[in-house]
Amino acid sequence: MRLLRTVVTRLLLLCAMVAAGAAAGAGAANAAVPDVWGFAYVNTNSGVPNLSYQAGSWTSGTVTVTPGVTGEYFVRFPQIGIPKGGIAHVTAISQTAEWCQIEKWWQAGTDEIVAVRCYRYGGGPAKALFSIVFDSSSGGLSSAAQAFGYVFWDGSSVASDYNSSLASNVVIHNSTGDWTVWMPGLGSPAAAGNIQVTAVDSGAPARCKVGAWSPSASGQKIEVLCHDATSALRDTGWTLTYQRERAITGAFAPPKLFAYTFDNTPANPGPYPPVPAGVNFNYPGATNTVQSAGTGLRLVTFPKVGALPNDVQVTAFGPGPEFCNLLTLWTTSGSDVYVRDVACYNGTTLVNQASFVTYTSVY
Repeated sequence: MRLLRTVVTRLLLLCAMVAAGAAAGAGAANAAVPDVWGFAYVNTNSGVPNLSYQAGSWTSGTVTVTPGVTGEYFVRFPQIGIPKGGIAHVTAISQTAEWCQIEKWWQAGTDEIVAVRCYRYGGGPAKALFSIVFDSSSGGLSSAAQAFGYVFWDGSSVASDYNSSLASNVVIHNSTGDWTVWMPGLGSPAAAGNIQVTAVDSGAPARCKVGAWSPSASGQKIEVLCHDATSALRDTGWTLTYQRERAITGAFAPPKLFAYTFDNTPANPGPYPPVPAGVNFNYPGATNTVQSAGTGLRLVTFPKVGALPNDVQVTAFGPGPEFCNLLTLWTTSGSDVYVRDVACYNGTTLVNQASFVTYTSVY
């Protein structure tokens, strides 16, 4: 039965890829919303979070936070509300095995509100700090070297998506907690770019990651895996963003200072620059490095991109239930940024685990 299911899934994906390729020039739905973006480091459950770590496409106002039940936060981004669409990601900042997920997002007047819920392993609520980013993109990119796309899977269908080649992204549900995402037109001959995934669930604890990644010249094939409060696979909603030589904040004109890396050999004591070079991008062109700070802890250095306000997001990679967060707030020192540290867990135990890390400033 497993073999039959695998064959059927591959046939469905092939058909979807052909259909998506045929629709590559027809991405009208992808261009229906204005470009908006915003990010914040949320270090309070009420009021205005740290002004040094929030920015967006608004012309006035600040990000504000309102508490819900324990571990729940309503983050209001000023002046960037859109009727429908967009995407959000969130990363917990914690000393223990905790994560944050998105519950939902919606327009409130001229603002956009993103509801966030944080949990500890096992399912209890967590009063975690977190970094959050929201954006909506439209239109295409003229440079073949650059690519940007996202998908919001609402639990049963694609509720929002964008593809900078103006093709249509495709999602196939393989089995419980396991999906294949095909992003045509964003291809690269070798691994290049960065991927971020966040669970979206308002009913129960859920966390999501990248299970596998198969880049090709015609597009990016990405496996999404999601788990429940412990280590069981779970069907849920999720968001996924793929970026290549663009910042996580979207397809608008890129800032002058952003970087990302893929820590794909997490047992390497380092410091080492991940390869191939396409997964270790730095604009304006310095070399990012990763090194061990102890079992399950990875110090990531992004040189020559340091400027406030800025944002960091992290997503785990691999076939198991492991997940990652940030141990502390990243440090901006001179022109360098130190992520100290990416922390990865299997259950409540720190483990060496591959991860995607992305950084952006607004300058």
